[in-house]
Amino acid sequence: MTDLARFIQGLPKAELHLHIEGSLEPELMFDLARRNRISLPFASVEAVRAAYAFSNLQDFLDIYYQGAGVLMTEQDFQDLAMAYFRRVAADGCRHVELFFDPQTHTDRGLPFRIAIDGLLAGMAEAERTLGVSSSLILCFLRHLDEDAAFTTLREAEPYLDRILGVGLDSSEVGHPPSKFARVFGAAGEMGLKRVAHAGEEGPPAYVREALDLLHVDRIDHGNRALEDPALVARLVAEGMTLTVCPLSNLKLCVVDDLKAHPLKRMLDLGLKATINSDDPAYFGGYLGRNWTETAQALSLSRAELVTLAKNSFTGSFLPPGTVSDHLAGIDAYLSSNS
Repeated sequence: MTDLARFIQGLPKAELHLHIEGSLEPELMFDLARRNRISLPFASVEAVRAAYAFSNLQDFLDIYYQGAGVLMTEQDFQDLAMAYFRRVAADGCRHVELFFDPQTHTDRGLPFRIAIDGLLAGMAEAERTLGVSSSLILCFLRHLDEDAAFTTLREAEPYLDRILGVGLDSSEVGHPPSKFARVFGAAGEMGLKRVAHAGEEGPPAYVREALDLLHVDRIDHGNRALEDPALVARLVAEGMTLTVCPLSNLKLCVVDDLKAHPLKRMLDLGLKATINSDDPAYFGGYLGRNWTETAQALSLSRAELVTLAKNSFTGSFLPPGTVSDHLAGIDAYLSSNS
């Protein structure tokens, strides 16, 4: 392990943009398929990995939804969550705000409770055994209509005390944030935090809609906001956190070279950027690899890495006292590694 990788591994950090279904590794996919007697259209783990040659977001989503079909029981979702948490704990992660897509499962006939009860069990186990805290963000699939999102929000009502917020993911182009303004308004009235994918493949106007119509507390991705200087100035002034996913951007051809990734420019502009893994089983890297490969490609300084780590906690939805504790943990780590 290089000195850089060792420093990053020990640096306390949070992950704010992680789709739990996107952490389904091919090996676990095959194990769950056997457990649940499901036939997969792949002959081997190697064949699955060979299929992970995406040229855009939709190519990825097609196989992502297919893979999720092996998740059938609460135990499956608990096992999925714990497999992720073990990896991220080894990367120095202390807290995760975890996305899940209930419509991916309810649309194939699973009751809403199966996914959420299994995930909650895995999250509790991870905090107990690994010391990683986590919260749950329910995401609406934007290629479906707003009525379907309202149905999902109603199904979530018995769990509102265990759901941190709502998000918006899936196919971005052609599905602007404005399509979901009313359901996000309802979620806000319920006291839920609001986040949305915007500016990954969609234009800067989608970022503006997320701010002005969905009243989001955080922007997921946000890369294309850099095309609009006035929007950048607004994001800086408002202290809006961007949950950036470098290896995802590379895999989905949002950038053609990690050395051209806009993360360093974001920091230079004063944007509150963070590093996250998005769908790590599909995009070739969990949190630590995203940090290390991006730091190497962009020649990030130790000070910039510390800023990113602190952003991950100040950009989280943790209580202020808990955020302060994590920031103190970063400072203590720096003192012992100076």
